[in-house]
Amino acid sequence: MSYEPKLAAALSGATMRQLSHWRRAGKNGAVLVPEVSDARPLLYSFRDVVALRACVRLRQETSLQKIRKALNTLREDLGEREHLSSYALVTDRDTIYLAEHGQATDLLRGGNYVIHQLVDVLAPFYQDGRHIPALLHPRQHLTVEPAVRGGEPVIQGTRVPAAEVAALVRDGIEPERITDFYPGVSADAARDALDFSDYVDSYTDSAPRQVAA
Repeated sequence: MSYEPKLAAALSGATMRQLSHWRRAGKNGAVLVPEVSDARPLLYSFRDVVALRACVRLRQETSLQKIRKALNTLREDLGEREHLSSYALVTDRDTIYLAEHGQATDLLRGGNYVIHQLVDVLAPFYQDGRHIPALLHPRQHLTVEPAVRGGEPVIQGTRVPAAEVAALVRDGIEPERITDFYPGVSADAARDALDFSDYVDSYTDSAPRQVAA
């Protein structure tokens, strides 16, 4: 499973504008280039989505310039070549730390500091007034698991894609009748699938939200 930009944005909390801006290399390099395909059609991996959520959380507290500089230190000075999702990055607004093994390396100023609390990038949060759902549980009856259909959002306890259920409801099938098509899908799950699909569709290139990159 790979994620088109709109779904990657919806699951990560990044805007479409941010995805585009973060793909471009600045003085300190790109923030994140899609792992699956960096040419059109652009496709992000599950690891990309996790990394994007971390970047969105960092961006709430610090500048993009600092994030780019910290990532450059991580990649060039420290020689870290794993996927960005492999690293726990936290900020106290003044600087950005790489947290590991009970300590944290200051990626902007050098030195080690103890970090007492890390942000859970998989947990729900708010970004510019928008509620970003939990990555692995974006709605009560929906789940995202890399081992199930490659991470495509599905109805909880099944392999039924949420997008297929939402499409049926949009075509006029009442949620209560979804069981005629998918016996394991309840009416409430169908409503959640539709609600999540509407949320994903709110991320669009045609009407970009004006937020800081």
